Amino acid sequence: MSWDERYADEGYFYGVAPNGFLASQFEAIPLGRVLCLAEGEGRNAVFLAEQGYQVTAVDTSKVGLAKAEKLAHDRGVHMTIVQADLADYQIEPNSWHGIVSIFFHLPPDLRKQVHQASLNGLVSGGVFLLEAYTPAQLNNNTGGPPTKELMMTESMLKEDFKGLDIVHLAALKRDVIEGRGHTGAADVVQLIARKP
Repeated sequence: MSWDERYADEGYFYGVAPNGFLASQFEAIPLGRVLCLAEGEGRNAVFLAEQGYQVTAVDTSKVGLAKAEKLAHDRGVHMTIVQADLADYQIEPNSWHGIVSIFFHLPPDLRKQVHQASLNGLVSGGVFLLEAYTPAQLNNNTGGPPTKELMMTESMLKEDFKGLDIVHLAALKRDVIEGRGHTGAADVVQLIARKP
């Protein structure tokens, strides 16, 4: 099923509330320009715009981004929306106060490429914030990709973000309640890393 098909239903597949980890930790990101990767229907980007950040939301799905635009309009906030495949999208170097990746899962080579571009994209003092599923999530049937190679671990993230100061890195089980797409006990890894 394509992302356009997944987002085509009425309502928001992952709900309209922000991701819980982001909502509790967003203040780690300095106020300024924030890039939301694979933002889908816009729940996290809209939340950040409501907190006063200048937000750019990037996603491959035209349908998801149309819903993101509607959500921003309904909430009375502005954000920049870019439809692009993250394999091709150029993250501007030294440009972002924050880059946010919530349940954005990629094949290993592309993951490393996007993470390297994200690391380069941060300004000094900028923060990368991520929550993703670990391989243990395959036992839960509560959301996430179907294969282990798309999941992330603490050691992978340490390797990908060498050169950033790790503020928070943890693998844990938590309830993720986000619309129809993610519901129930989940095995996740969380990262907050700051560029020196």
